[in-house]
Amino acid sequence: MLSKKTKHIVVLTGAGISAESGIKTFRDADGLWEGHDVMEVASPQGFRVNPELVLDFYNQRRKQLLSVKPNQAHIDLARLETNFKVTIITQNVDDLHERAGSSNVIHLHGELLKARSTFDENTIVDWKTDIHFGDMCQNGYQMRPHIVWFGEAVPMIEKAMDVCETADILMIIGTSMQVYPAASLMHYVPENIPTYFIDPKPAIEGKNKLTVISKPATAGVREAIKIIENL
Repeated sequence: MLSKKTKHIVVLTGAGISAESGIKTFRDADGLWEGHDVMEVASPQGFRVNPELVLDFYNQRRKQLLSVKPNQAHIDLARLETNFKVTIITQNVDDLHERAGSSNVIHLHGELLKARSTFDENTIVDWKTDIHFGDMCQNGYQMRPHIVWFGEAVPMIEKAMDVCETADILMIIGTSMQVYPAASLMHYVPENIPTYFIDPKPAIEGKNKLTVISKPATAGVREAIKIIENL
C-alpha cells in the first residue's frame, strides 16, 4: 500500500476547468476564435499571411487572461500537493494552475504569457504585454506567441507520456479527450489505476476503475478529491 505522499496523481486538464474563471472555450456558442477561421489565427500559414491579425488576436486573449482569477477547481488541485505528488498536464495556455499554487505543470499547447522567436523556437521569454509587429528577438527576428499552432509539433508530449507512465491515480478534467495527441495520453497510464473523469458532458469509455463525475470542474474536483483522500 502506497502512502499518500508517495502516490502520484496525474491530472489532465482542458478548457472546461478554466471556463468557470471566465475564459471562453472552443466549444462556446460564440467561440474562442472571435469569428475568425481557426487557420487564420492559429497556424503558421495564418501568421505568414497576416501577422498583425494573429498578434492582435493573442493580445486580446492575453488581456482577458490577466483580468480573471483561478477558480476553486484550480485551488483545490494545488492544495492536493499537501498530501500527494501531483503533476498537471494541461491543454490550456493560461497560467491559472500556477497562480493557484500548482508547482508542477506541463503545458502541451504553450503559454499565453510567454513569447518566442520566429528564428529560434528555444528562445522563449516571459511576456505579459502586447506583442507588436516589429518586436524582435536578440537576433533580429519577429517575436510570436509561445503557442503550439495547428500543424506544429507538440514538444512537451513525450515528457507528458513519461509522466503518465508513473501515475497511481488519473484525473481528467474539462476536456473531451478527443483531440490528439493529448487524447493519446490515457493510453500511457498503467492499467487498472483509479481514473476520475470530470466533465458536465463526459464522453469516455473502455477504462477499468473509471469514475465519471458529470459536473462542472469546481464541483467535480471537490467530489473526486474526497474519494481519493479515502482510498
